[in-house]
Amino acid sequence: MGAADVVPGVSGGTIAFISGIYEELISTISGVNVGLLRTWRQDGFKAMWKDLNGNFIVALLAGILVSIFTVMRLANYLLENHPILIWAFFFGLVLASIYYVARQIPKWSFNVFLFLVIGASVAFYLTTLPPLAAAASGDLYLFFAGAIAVCAMILPGISGAFILVLLGAYKTISEATHEFDFKTLGIVAVGAIFGLLSFSRLLKWLFLNYSTLTLATLTGFIAGSLNKIWPWKQVLETATYGDKSMVIREESVMPWNFDAEPHMLQAFFLMLAGFLVILILEGLAVKKPVREHAENPEV
Repeated sequence: MGAADVVPGVSGGTIAFISGIYEELISTISGVNVGLLRTWRQDGFKAMWKDLNGNFIVALLAGILVSIFTVMRLANYLLENHPILIWAFFFGLVLASIYYVARQIPKWSFNVFLFLVIGASVAFYLTTLPPLAAAASGDLYLFFAGAIAVCAMILPGISGAFILVLLGAYKTISEATHEFDFKTLGIVAVGAIFGLLSFSRLLKWLFLNYSTLTLATLTGFIAGSLNKIWPWKQVLETATYGDKSMVIREESVMPWNFDAEPHMLQAFFLMLAGFLVILILEGLAVKKPVREHAENPEV
């Protein structure tokens, strides 16, 4: 999840869904409340830790943090030097994710299809928005950027890193990670915790009460995000801030219309590799259907 979330356009929520931990993730996050302190006081730390699902949280956060401080460096290098190849891999990964998530929908109907189209339209529109003109650095702004982006990070198909790009905060946070600026990272983290605890409760309620429509919308989100990670892009406008250049507008083009070496053979090979990664993850994942949670809210 951490590796996916640091790449603008790829969602860690998609990885969580495919790996079979999505429902547990949402239930665990939404279960964090002041009642845990009461349990600690009355029944001890062990009981509180069990109610919190602490082992799951520690394992997940440790993996995400390791990726953020390692994969982000690699991702930045690949995005700068081999953009077509890394986007091709993730395109195949996300394309397979659409098939996987759509398979979770038990019954198709007009309403289900309508919500899928709405989700796809919203996600596609987000991919066409230009980033803010300047990098964000204000503490309050970074707090809310973290809160908004983390909501996207737990939604399959919506990239939290891409939301940070749109908000003009991605470069600031990326530089803070490289320079170990713990003040900036701490502000973003507090905002992320605030957004995560708030949004997870809404998401859990949607799964419990409208699981099929929610799955259809998430499938649409993933489908609509494909435009953002299409490997062959034509840059229409850039802007320079200090010694850094940022793409303001770009459009997807076919490989044969790309104005540089398209690396088609390598790109399609990596698309297939990404697709197969999802199939392998699906085979290894422990299936926990949403419907089981909807039938028993206490699960």
